Amino acid sequence: MDWGCAASRKDQTTGERTRKLGRSFGDFSEPVKIATWNINSLRVRLGHVLDWLNANQPDILALQETKLSDAQFPVDTFKCVGYYSAYSGQKAYNGVALLSRQPATDIARDVPGLDDPQRRILVATIADVRVLNVYVPNGAEVGSTKYAYKLDWLTKIADYVREELTKHDKFVMLGDFNVAPTDADVHDPELWFEKILCSTPEREAIKKLIELGLIDIFRQFEQAEKSFSWWDYRAAGFKRNLGLRIDIILASPVLAKVCAACCIDRGPRAQERPSDHAPVIAEFAG
Repeated sequence: MDWGCAASRKDQTTGERTRKLGRSFGDFSEPVKIATWNINSLRVRLGHVLDWLNANQPDILALQETKLSDAQFPVDTFKCVGYYSAYSGQKAYNGVALLSRQPATDIARDVPGLDDPQRRILVATIADVRVLNVYVPNGAEVGSTKYAYKLDWLTKIADYVREELTKHDKFVMLGDFNVAPTDADVHDPELWFEKILCSTPEREAIKKLIELGLIDIFRQFEQAEKSFSWWDYRAAGFKRNLGLRIDIILASPVLAKVCAACCIDRGPRAQERPSDHAPVIAEFAG
């Protein structure tokens, strides 16, 4: 599908786009931005994504809940603004994508041992960074069959990550984890106690990923209290800051060591017809 290439997005010169597309991440001689954003329908919020790319110029942006089939993905639109696209989609539900200044290689849309027809996983190498983009199942309700599936899904992803870390020292796992790792990531821990997204088994699954050597880089830096990345559309959740931090960037030690900053950009959540999630951005520098 051709979504067009708005003139307002063409403020970069061809030379600037070419320079950035050809840049190597290998020595981190320039800052490298890697971000994640559950966009909750790329069809609805394509303009939001284009504006955000233009303003922030990330080197890699992982998207979740694109809700588009592969045939509908706006490859040409992103190419117009200097980004290659890799994607794994399904009509109306789920869907993940990677937008990057350099082309993605060694792409996988499934992982060994995990039989999931829903499009929730995208793995690729971009320059010399191995990127795992995930949209973790919600789990519906603690004790439900969907909850059991979520825990099994996370266990199998951990098995895959363990193997990938033996092959790639520059590794990042990012996306919508549908888990708030600690009480500090919840606006009201008592209200959410042992409920979906905050239950002990879900949090233990995230701890297992960290025990493999991954680092929650948002927590490497001093952050304001009640820093969240998701707010329910209902009950004025965003206005009242009734949120959770469930959009996460986990990095290998090599990357974590050169991470200079990590923050949540609340701006897009305040826009008209926003996603219920906000982008999370990490910047790496030599």
